[in-house]
Amino acid sequence: MTDLETRMMDLGRRARAAAVALRDAPAAARTRALEVLAQKLTAAQAQILAANAQDVDAARANGMTEALIDRLALTPARVAGMAQAVATIAAVADPLGVETERWTPANGLDIARVRTPIGVLGVIYESRPNVTADAAALCIRSGNAAILRCGSDCLHSSLAIAGLIAQALDEAGLPADAVQLVDTPDRAAVGLMLTGLDGAIDVIIPRGGKSLVARVQAEARVAVLSHLEGLNHTYLHEAADLAVARAVVVNAKMRRVSVCGATETLLVDRAAAERLLPPVAADLIAAGCELRGDAEAVALVPAMIPATEADWTTEYLAPILAVRIVDDLDGAADHIARYGSGHTEAIITTDSDAAERFAARVDSAIVLINASTQFADGGEFGFGGEIGISTARLHARGPVGAEQLTTYKYVVRGQGQIRP
Repeated sequence: MTDLETRMMDLGRRARAAAVALRDAPAAARTRALEVLAQKLTAAQAQILAANAQDVDAARANGMTEALIDRLALTPARVAGMAQAVATIAAVADPLGVETERWTPANGLDIARVRTPIGVLGVIYESRPNVTADAAALCIRSGNAAILRCGSDCLHSSLAIAGLIAQALDEAGLPADAVQLVDTPDRAAVGLMLTGLDGAIDVIIPRGGKSLVARVQAEARVAVLSHLEGLNHTYLHEAADLAVARAVVVNAKMRRVSVCGATETLLVDRAAAERLLPPVAADLIAAGCELRGDAEAVALVPAMIPATEADWTTEYLAPILAVRIVDDLDGAADHIARYGSGHTEAIITTDSDAAERFAARVDSAIVLINASTQFADGGEFGFGGEIGISTARLHARGPVGAEQLTTYKYVVRGQGQIRP
């Protein structure tokens, strides 16, 4: 066994032992750990930013794109947001032990379905150091131990944050091993995690690009909870209000182009394209967005670049937006079904019947009506944060918060019943 294999197996054993202690700890102890962590993140802002500056400098030297650097970079406001997210998670009702249903069948047994932790979660992510705090906080709240493996590009930032997590757990009387960060950039560590570390890891959660998710799905020997890319659409229905369309589309695309909730394709109803598209396009261009449109869209906005088939399947994570004219609501839904990733879609309309039909017809994890796709975020859903946006159809879908990181067991109470 190599030195790395020995170290990773040790992480797994320690995580499994810590998971038992965390599961059995009172909710107040988990809450205390999160409250302390939020305070420490705020107090250690300078330390975190200094570590992050090392990561950003190295990323630029290695030619990382500015869109990815935006994901990597921390600012005082982002550190404050990270601390606030942890504080919000601390205030979320503890999900463990909650009875989600209780009933008595004909045999007289009192049966309850009760939430319980999954166990040990392996979280593999890229570029975003805030995930270190978010994932740790959600795992603590849900009673799960975690083994975190960040991308090598955010290792200094994540190590700084992980040190604070260990301190917070210890001060709350919980095992520091409940959240462990893999402290090596060696990519072989990912492969070892995908084996499950000899049964220590119950679920792998990848959070990153298509290649990372594909590798995890192909190689993991344990259950995987993942999301695909955010190939999101905003559809301007023929009854869209122009002022709402202009505000929402610019925000959906340009607020932060590097997040998975950013709109990547704009669909415009043919019946209202002449009314809606030119002013919306003008706003986008003024905001610095490159537009790539089909022939009809280019005819209405000559500043657009002609789109290719690849544009309908590209998650740009950059100030680039594909634009297509569609026949009607069904045409928009058909385009989404063919090209979308099942993440987040939005309709802009004043027609409530059309809005509800769109919501029923579109089969994505999140469907918004007259709101920006940038709301695809666990914090905006009231979860405090999320460990990812799941595009799966089993166990959890959409933002994965603390409640979604639990499973359940049945507690059955009898009075001496025997089965005939």
